[in-house]
Amino acid sequence: MNYIYGALLLHSAGKPIDEASLKKIIDSTGEATNDAQIKALVAALDGVNIEEAIAKAAMPVAVAAPAGEAKAEKKEEKKEDTAKKAEEAAAGLGALFG
Repeated sequence: MNYIYGALLLHSAGKPIDEASLKKIIDSTGEATNDAQIKALVAALDGVNIEEAIAKAAMPVAVAAPAGEAKAEKKEEKKEDTAKKAEEAAAGLGALFG
């Protein structure tokens, strides 16, 4: 993952993403470099529009319902539940005396 972060850092700085630059970034973190992984990442990113890839990968943000609507719905549900319970209680009492 650090290799990808290094490539993104190079991209954001406007530097070319090549093996030497990426190796310098990874070495500066103190992590041991793997030349095969660096070579594979550079080859995989060749010809890729990174800005476009980031835009496509971005997760859409879910929009929450306004709080006022949710509260109104809950109040309606409570009123319906209370009315239903009152009817059931009245029916139960009616059966006792009926």
